Amino acid sequence: MEHRFIKGKDIVLFSFQAWESEIGFNFKDMAFELARFNRVLFINRADDRVSLMPHKNGNGLSNNKKAEQLIKVQDNFWVYDTGLIMESINWIKWSGLYDVFNKANNKRIAQKINHAIEELSFKDVILINDNDFFRGLHLKKLIPSCSKYIFYIRDFLTIQPYFKKHGVRLEQKLIKSSDLIVANSAYLANYARKWNNKSYDIGQGCDFEGYLADDLPVPEDLENIPRPIIGYCGAITAMRLDESIVEHIAESFPQCSIVLVGPEDAHFEKSKLKDHKNIYFLGGKAPKSVPQYIFHFDICINPQLTNPLTIGNYPRKIDEYLAMGKPVVATSTDGMVMFKEHVYLCESKEDYAKMINLILSDKTAFSEAEKKRRINFALSHTWEESIGLLGDAYYDAGVKN
Repeated sequence: MEHRFIKGKDIVLFSFQAWESEIGFNFKDMAFELARFNRVLFINRADDRVSLMPHKNGNGLSNNKKAEQLIKVQDNFWVYDTGLIMESINWIKWSGLYDVFNKANNKRIAQKINHAIEELSFKDVILINDNDFFRGLHLKKLIPSCSKYIFYIRDFLTIQPYFKKHGVRLEQKLIKSSDLIVANSAYLANYARKWNNKSYDIGQGCDFEGYLADDLPVPEDLENIPRPIIGYCGAITAMRLDESIVEHIAESFPQCSIVLVGPEDAHFEKSKLKDHKNIYFLGGKAPKSVPQYIFHFDICINPQLTNPLTIGNYPRKIDEYLAMGKPVVATSTDGMVMFKEHVYLCESKEDYAKMINLILSDKTAFSEAEKKRRINFALSHTWEESIGLLGDAYYDAGVKN
């Protein structure tokens, strides 16, 4: 399919997530793709006072305070550290007082952005805001060169305690005032459409570097774990992962090892799952090493809880599993509908046991033909395709030059 790519523009990207973040980062991938045809300025997330407070270990201030600098990443692409320390204001209960301080924060950021825009001689800027309905709320009015404002929504953040206090009303306000809304799933696009009918699903891509290898070494902490291995890679958090599903799989398949790779939250650090002899928690890993683990899994799982945070979330890990040709068993959500022909979807923990048993007893699930079919499907999800859909939305919505 041919797309109408945005080309020859000056684009400023503003994100809730920091450029140097080590976890998967859609907006960073999008930035590189946009920079193929446009000049791009990425505004790095500024530190706030709470993040710079002394740590519990008594080592004093953290060392992540960023000095002001404009860094050229490649031709037509810059990252700007504002050097700002933002006021931490989420503790304020009263919406009126919060709004005063939040606007002040917005003004400080806008002043820095305007400076960088002037230094780079950007004109008629397209500003794309990645999920930050706090610091990005007023930027459309505070940046005079901003000709078009696009809000990118990729997570349903407002159900989380930190965002719920002020985020619900501010997110709605920003959605209403934006020229265009783009989302990484149909669910989130439909959600945004309640307040802005110029809301589009642009899907998302996946960086498959490292996932297409014909052979990878066995990680040391996986070497002595008995096969077959049923594995999961990703954040291990009580808000996203269904503990009862993992336990049911372990009890249903005592001959299998259940391997969980990823950082654990406080709940899972003390989980009863650790009492099971065939469940292995291997901890967080550097992103570049994750393909090694998936390569040596026999079956991959995504045992999500079904809640507002997960129901429409684009499951990036599913693309990574499929890119390595693995049979995948996952919780059925709105975000998983597009994968239904390539993944074994489940409504319950009993379904997980049924589907895993089906895979283990059916040799065709591990055939080269099935492996190739999964890989080809995953490879259709590229950042070029997603940015092409962004361009289509930009022009379809009447957001013209």
